[in-house]
Amino acid sequence: MSDELEKEINSENCNHNCSSCGASCSSRTAEDLRAKLHPNASVKKVIAVVSGKGGVGKSFVTAYLSVLFRKMGKNTAILDADITGPSIPKAFGVKGVCMADEAGTAIYPVKTATGIQTISINNLLEAEDTPVLWRGPVIAGTVKQFWSDVLWDDVDYMFVDMPPGTGDVPLTVFQSLPVDGIIVVTSPQELVSMIVGKAVNMAKAMNVPIIGIIENYSYLECPDCGKKISVFGDSHIEEVAAKYEIDVLAKLPLDPAAAEIVDSGAIETLKRDWLDGAVKAILNK
Repeated sequence: MSDELEKEINSENCNHNCSSCGASCSSRTAEDLRAKLHPNASVKKVIAVVSGKGGVGKSFVTAYLSVLFRKMGKNTAILDADITGPSIPKAFGVKGVCMADEAGTAIYPVKTATGIQTISINNLLEAEDTPVLWRGPVIAGTVKQFWSDVLWDDVDYMFVDMPPGTGDVPLTVFQSLPVDGIIVVTSPQELVSMIVGKAVNMAKAMNVPIIGIIENYSYLECPDCGKKISVFGDSHIEEVAAKYEIDVLAKLPLDPAAAEIVDSGAIETLKRDWLDGAVKAILNK
């Protein structure tokens, strides 16, 4: 029997229970790469926030989405997968080292003021400015441990703050975590189409659903006249979204007052309606 015919037969008769099947197929391979949660942990939905390049506000989007879902009464969590550039603890004013369970086999997430569960490499370092001088495989392994070794407590929505680009860590997250969808964050610069394309095409190659795209730094609103100024050039987000057949979820402005609140570690006190469209899209996922 040819390999192709065998695959077709296996596909038709598949009951999606890999533990009772000896066939070698693409579904089984994907399942085998999944990292297991700790037996005492529970996570229902996983949303990854990605960007093709750094400095576009991806971490802010991740953090504020978790805040908005928490305000809705959802149990939310953030897995900070940006190991070499962690910023989640800073946005929430969270300091201190994670605590382990009595057996020393798992660690507890650090909770924010409103109860959002977080884990970041900065929660494992004695000083927040200690550099992480690790190679790619070690960093990827750490991200898997953040999923498997943390006692996530009845999480409704986990948001994963991804590092920029399409390297080891994004690949590890897409292969190892049960990602329900991704949100792409970008900025208005001309090169955005190519950069967004890389992130979108990687997600498609990994069969990860794309919820939509968010443009940050879209404009600056004049405090005197209310005019919207395109500081980084005219937006092309609609054309980019149409090209890759994805939805535009939001256009975020440059807001010095909001930036000051986040920099002070008080993002949970921020009140803006910028991401309401993204929240609805995630809830409908």
